[in-house]
Amino acid sequence: MKVLMVARKTLNTVPGGDTVQINNTAKYLREFGIIVDLCIGSDTIDYSTYDLIHFFNIIRPDDILPHILKSRLPFIVSTIFVDYSEFERNRSGAIGLLTKLFSSDTLEYAKTIARFLKNGDKINSKFYLLNGHRKSVKYIADKASLLLPNSHSEYIRFVKKYNVKTPYLKIPNSIDLKVFNDGIIPNENFKNHILCVGRIEGLKNQLNLIKALRGSDLYLTIIGKPAPNHLDYYKECKKIVEENENMQMIDHVSHKELAAILKASKVHVLPSWFETTGLISIEAAVMDCNIVITRKGDTEEYFKDFAFYCEPDDVRSIKNAVLLAYSKEKNNSLKDLILAEYVWEKTAQKTLKAYNLVLNK
Repeated sequence: MKVLMVARKTLNTVPGGDTVQINNTAKYLREFGIIVDLCIGSDTIDYSTYDLIHFFNIIRPDDILPHILKSRLPFIVSTIFVDYSEFERNRSGAIGLLTKLFSSDTLEYAKTIARFLKNGDKINSKFYLLNGHRKSVKYIADKASLLLPNSHSEYIRFVKKYNVKTPYLKIPNSIDLKVFNDGIIPNENFKNHILCVGRIEGLKNQLNLIKALRGSDLYLTIIGKPAPNHLDYYKECKKIVEENENMQMIDHVSHKELAAILKASKVHVLPSWFETTGLISIEAAVMDCNIVITRKGDTEEYFKDFAFYCEPDDVRSIKNAVLLAYSKEKNNSLKDLILAEYVWEKTAQKTLKAYNLVLNK
């Protein structure tokens, strides 16, 4: 079997959780003997050698449409269906106002056109240009042989918004046991730290976490690079961090270094406005951190009652959740759940099952 994986154009220039998902899915499928080629949406492809196309990120339809319109191959879509509308509505200024006035699909279409006019970002599909964002997403979903959300919750949200009937198979996000395992030696420089890992941006909400813990006795380490369009937000975070001796920011560490830092830390916090999973939270839990997250998105399906939940817009709520998580012993129940259900080998097996379902059909 030979599979073509197609990802967003910015997969490697602006890496995120989907970058980890795509690379690990491909990695473990190859270990099962599947030939997997990975490209980005703007690439030109010879489809004749492939049996199936696997797309990622249905909210970026312009990266998908050219391929399904040119190719007659069956295809599936890992939806990674994020919804940032609540975060956008809570922003000040023009963006917050526009989000209250227009649908998220209309705004996504407007942003795509604006990037084309302002920056010359190429629009790959005339279909997208003529039909808009909503019809493009729905067209892809209706034509797909199978949808592969990261959770049942994600599929329910997607169906509710786009009224599609395409069948699905849950393919969860997972951890790489070759990187995150009990053999990791903790980096004692981060012993009992509060940790937050992710792109520095309003959506991830690091600023409210910083405000929650400034002046406290807890050590906070934030790891991540600023998102390209959120440099002012990054500077605001950095300014407060530099004023507090119990805080530090680190731009980047390798996965190996991250595992050692997580192993030494006490709590990992991801106070985001939205997460389909919060992949770093899974990794942190396996490294024996207690987990603080929000209920925004699909997190409860993964973490159930084993995490400490906070409200992203409430600094006191974030502080109370962190203090409670810090006071508790590590949660082996969550770790056991992840090791049983959310490892990349099993995720790759389920993905292969999806491929076989489509090709045998």
